[in-house]
Amino acid sequence: MPPPPSPAAPLRADCVGDSAGGLTFDVAARGNAGAALLVLRRRAADAPDGAEETVSLPLAPAAEGRLRAALPSSVSLPEGRWDAYALLSGGEPRRLVPGVTDLRSLAERTPSGLLGHVAVRIPYATRQGNLTVRSWLRAPHAEAVELRLASGGLTVRGRVYGTQFVPGADAELRARPGGGAGGEDGGLRRVHVTAERTEFTFTVPYEGLVPGVWDLWLRPAGDAGPVVRLARLLDDVADKNPVFTFPRTRVRTPQGPVEAGPYYTRDNDLSLTVSPLDADA
Repeated sequence: MPPPPSPAAPLRADCVGDSAGGLTFDVAARGNAGAALLVLRRRAADAPDGAEETVSLPLAPAAEGRLRAALPSSVSLPEGRWDAYALLSGGEPRRLVPGVTDLRSLAERTPSGLLGHVAVRIPYATRQGNLTVRSWLRAPHAEAVELRLASGGLTVRGRVYGTQFVPGADAELRARPGGGAGGEDGGLRRVHVTAERTEFTFTVPYEGLVPGVWDLWLRPAGDAGPVVRLARLLDDVADKNPVFTFPRTRVRTPQGPVEAGPYYTRDNDLSLTVSPLDADA
């Protein structure tokens, strides 16, 4: 019995980001003579209903042996991880792998906020070396621009998009369910926000935070408006957690000594972790 046919080799795609948040894909596909598509498949785990979703973009000849597809910022790409494939004429979808990636414009991008939302798409290589696009779609959005660590606390400077500040704005620290903080009531702390137009600053004192994980949110309009998750999205780094690392601070609290510090989650949202220490530490 002959061996089963081996799967088609993946195709290489170069990616370029533009200042508006769009992406261009150039796929090396020599010999393709018919219609072709670039297919993005959102992972079911990232979809609210668990259903797979696809977005198809036409691949048109750009040069000898090169096909090009554009994903403009005007095309909606719901939040999640989208695996990239090329569907060439008469064949099966073939996984794409990253080629040359130029995302310099994303690192310098400052959206206007006039659309009421922020759309971010960052292509990256998975652990298996395949091409995937991480998409965020936040409406409104609170961008963590700078984190400053001081003795006993964290100061966050940022900017909002798609909303405005009013008197009474504050930030919330919410104990994450199952994260160990706050006891049965879930835990909630609020701190004052200083705001000017779209810019904001607030300081989180570590004292009084019980051990666990605390997620940071912003209320630009206080109790009367939306609650917005703090995140860092506007650059070219798809996964902030291993790249942006911060020292932890030791603080003595009425409940005993703790070690606290910020970190970015798997989705690039901003959180705090508070861990108990031995009283002699």
